[in-house]
Amino acid sequence: MEKRTEEKRLLMLSSTCYVSFTYILYFSLLNRESRGLVKHTGGCHCGAVRFEVWAPHDLHVFHCNCSVCTKKQNNHFIVPASRFKLLQGDSHLTTYTFNTHVAKHLFCKTCGVQSFYKPRSNPDGYGVCPHCLDEGTVRKITMENFNGKEWEVSMDQHETIRNMSIQSLT
Repeated sequence: MEKRTEEKRLLMLSSTCYVSFTYILYFSLLNRESRGLVKHTGGCHCGAVRFEVWAPHDLHVFHCNCSVCTKKQNNHFIVPASRFKLLQGDSHLTTYTFNTHVAKHLFCKTCGVQSFYKPRSNPDGYGVCPHCLDEGTVRKITMENFNGKEWEVSMDQHETIRNMSIQSLT
């Protein structure tokens, strides 16, 4: 008799946990959508690397003129790590660093495309390349030039870039 009671209790507990998890997931998605965020998906050219990112329909994209961004024409928007998810291809990524080695420039080993990276300005977030997003979710892109040739001065003078990877609660 005791065994059957314990089985019922465990079944009820697991059902409660599943329902609680489902509600948490639902309200997490609802909260993102209510803040004007949409789920964008994207990846590299060959398809080995795929990701999803929660960001606005209208993207604020930085065009940096530092040495590496100039060479690879790196335009990107920044999101907190909690809004970025690598769906596949971790084993296909290779990393390039230089100078301070804080930024992690991630490239697909197969096709060479960088679709996202860990920026020096926000190493706890991601810089996502809008040209690597799948079509259909971006409404508008606003470009802002960032003087990466004078990185330290530009970071000191910029009002918001340092905090772009911090998760907003509003």
